[in-house]
Amino acid sequence: MGKELIIKTMRHEPTDRVPWVPFSGIHSGKLKGYTAEEVLRDGDKLYECLMEVARLYGPDGMPIMFDLQLEAEILGCDLMWAQDNPPSVASHPFEGDNKGIPCACRMPTPESGRVPVMLTAMRKLKASVGEDIALYGLICGPFTMASHLRGSEIFLDMLMDEQYVRDLVGYCSQVCIRMAEYYLDAGMDVIAVVDPLVSQIAPESFDSMLADSFKAVFDYIRSKGAYSSFFVCGNATPQLEVMCKTNPDGIAVDENVDIVKGKQVADKYHLAISGNIPLTTVMLHGTPKDNMKYVVDELDKIQDHHNLIVSPGCDMPYDVPVENTIACMQAVKNTEQCREMIKDYTGPDDSGIVIELPDYEHLERPFVEVFTLDSSQCAACTYMMAAANAAKDYFGDKIDVIEYKYTIRENVVRCKKMGITNLPTMCINGQIKHVSMIPDSEELRKEIEALL
Repeated sequence: MGKELIIKTMRHEPTDRVPWVPFSGIHSGKLKGYTAEEVLRDGDKLYECLMEVARLYGPDGMPIMFDLQLEAEILGCDLMWAQDNPPSVASHPFEGDNKGIPCACRMPTPESGRVPVMLTAMRKLKASVGEDIALYGLICGPFTMASHLRGSEIFLDMLMDEQYVRDLVGYCSQVCIRMAEYYLDAGMDVIAVVDPLVSQIAPESFDSMLADSFKAVFDYIRSKGAYSSFFVCGNATPQLEVMCKTNPDGIAVDENVDIVKGKQVADKYHLAISGNIPLTTVMLHGTPKDNMKYVVDELDKIQDHHNLIVSPGCDMPYDVPVENTIACMQAVKNTEQCREMIKDYTGPDDSGIVIELPDYEHLERPFVEVFTLDSSQCAACTYMMAAANAAKDYFGDKIDVIEYKYTIRENVVRCKKMGITNLPTMCINGQIKHVSMIPDSEELRKEIEALL
């Protein structure tokens, strides 16, 4: 059974084949004709969609939902809803002069916000497929949760007020533990702590301000007899060692991380690793053969399949073609057959897409370009774009700002032409300035002022 493959991998035991976990969060709604908002507000619809995921994609493990804003909404953040993306955080209750920490007594309950939606779907799915499929409950990690509360100023706080950051993240870790408790009681086998903003800070900062809070969450999950995964989107390569030292059972990474090197680090700490099928270039814009080829090539590159789980790099885009995900599944479960099918296939051809870059030497005003996966979907991209928009608010018509979303094929080609290798990335006047690291407002202003 698939569930047994996941459990054995989390226990670091040998398996007959590599397990497959499609991160089909809001994409599950597409399968039954529901919007992202509909499945995130209705537990019965969410369950219906997840059953379709189980039927179509043959998962060994599957998440209930990828929604890193659920806890933030309960804690007082306003959300901006979309039809084909999870909501994004639109306000931060502790930003600016409101700097503080929520009361320790203010914790989510099983009745808070949209928690009942998740619990309804979890319990029904557990009863239907829980014997055969390992079920993942996803919670927002404590640092990203703290950033939802404080806003992008938390990055400046890390320089100016380390103890405040420790205290705020410590509070958020207690929220994580409370959410993990509810999800485990509902029958989840694995708790994934998803914290994309960890990729935006130095490993030394993680060690000094965040590590203890993450350890507390993973220790709690282990104490309940369950398994855990530490999921960081973005270029988490520098952070892999400190992630592993927080004692999860596994880590998960996206396409910004070389999976071969990532597995070497995970193996050093005897952890499982999952990832990292590219969400847009392969799953969204590719063909079934592109998806087969990526998975087969990945399995070939990683000669030791022990402790490995194949999965998308993060929450699958809403409009990923069904046949592409099925192709990934087939490549995992029938690798040799798929290798034969793609033996003469060389990959996609983007030669017909022509991108003209701006004349950076003769710009009328400073030009800030932000290359994102999608700022409405990716938390790290949200805060990188927020930094650029804050600069636009400050300088007004003296500067130009634009976002290039990787979900648009032309922007994939633009990234290649610009030499962008990691997302999010910020360029100023055609020069790469910030790669997977969100600049604080003062730093960005100085860079722009130097060009005015």
